[in-house]
Amino acid sequence: MQGFRALPSVDQLLQSEPVAALVAEHGRQAVTAAARTRLDGARDAIRDGADGPAQAAALPHLIAADLAAAAATGLRPMLNLTGTVLHTNLGRAILAPEAVEAAATAMAAPLALEFDLATGGRGQRDDHLRDILCELTGAEDATILNNNAAAVLIALNTFGQGRGSIVSRGELIEIGGAFRMPDIMSRAGTRLVEVGTTNRTHPRDYQSAIDADTGLILKVHTSNYRIEGFTSEVAAPELSRIAREAGVVLLNDLGAGSLVDLSRWGLRREPTVAEAVAEGADLVTFSGDKLLGGPQAGFIVGRRDLIAQINRNPLKRALRLDKIRIAALQATLRLYRDPDRLAERLPVLRMLSRPQAEIAAQAERVLPQVAKILSGWGFHAETCACDSQVGSGALPTDTIPSAGLRLTGQGGDAPDRLAARLRALPRPIIGHIRDGALILDLRCLGADDDLTGALAGR
Repeated sequence: MQGFRALPSVDQLLQSEPVAALVAEHGRQAVTAAARTRLDGARDAIRDGADGPAQAAALPHLIAADLAAAAATGLRPMLNLTGTVLHTNLGRAILAPEAVEAAATAMAAPLALEFDLATGGRGQRDDHLRDILCELTGAEDATILNNNAAAVLIALNTFGQGRGSIVSRGELIEIGGAFRMPDIMSRAGTRLVEVGTTNRTHPRDYQSAIDADTGLILKVHTSNYRIEGFTSEVAAPELSRIAREAGVVLLNDLGAGSLVDLSRWGLRREPTVAEAVAEGADLVTFSGDKLLGGPQAGFIVGRRDLIAQINRNPLKRALRLDKIRIAALQATLRLYRDPDRLAERLPVLRMLSRPQAEIAAQAERVLPQVAKILSGWGFHAETCACDSQVGSGALPTDTIPSAGLRLTGQGGDAPDRLAARLRALPRPIIGHIRDGALILDLRCLGADDDLTGALAGR
């Protein structure tokens, strides 16, 4: 019993100086709950023979640790050194400073989101993005949704509900998280009409499938895989002619949706949204947080009359964007008005276009300090060449020459042990394991101190 008497009451704990400071930081309710939990644990330990005074002395420290752990968030900054620039699991695109500032402004004050300052009447939130989207794509009109899957969903529902939607078998894609195009079509209430084969689809396949029940033709850019060899697909201009003659809507889903020709920066060319519009698609859908380099969003650009029908769909309200992302998107899209400086100002493009020699030089600079820190952990570091990729389904078969650090240690599980240790840092570092080593691809690394500071626990 003497051991139990050493333990303070909950009230005594809350009035003690170290715990009172915790109340000021975390609130009385949270600290009280943590104190009761730790007191229960201390009583159990004393029953098992632990020293009462020692248990009492440890209580403030244990309560503080519990509260710190509860307050910690998994949504903390980390270093993406995986070599995948647009990593879906790590939040995809890093926003430009202009977009971050615009989002912060939107969070901190009321905005004229749906308020017309000229007339004093109700406005439309899409108006903040419509003109610049039309300017950059050449489309008649535009509307904005929560993501590209939502954009495809509402378009299919608007023009294909209760009717058939024709799509090539070679374009029935699955995106991340087992999210499949046939499932989206089913939820949209449209009937899937498959034409052609996995590797070859011809104009006659579409023409023979069109009937009085056809709502639209869907063309899907297969951005997350490639079919090579004995293949054939119907080009967008030809498909546009077929749809126009039949009087049905042609929806072209570009997925990653680049607004600029990436070959200008040494990357493989992807079809641009403006090209898809010029080729005759009635509607074009694409993402905001992939190659475009903005926050999560889905865009639909195309014919004004069709966009108007989409905006009247009740789903539009359920899938619309909030003011924060609209503000960030507006700032991001404005950067495209100055294409000569786009790679300097848009983080995604800057990372994708970094020369290998520049990355290799950075690897040489950080190696001595990284090697010193890791040697204390029992690991070895050396520079290496590696290959980056775009990610998020864009340019899936292409790699970009890069450079980084190859980290090794004793034992077959060394890469896994080191990866776990790097994930546990205050600023986690994420790499990838290859050939018995943990590789840190430095393509997405900013300042040298970002890496060395993270390793040092800063």
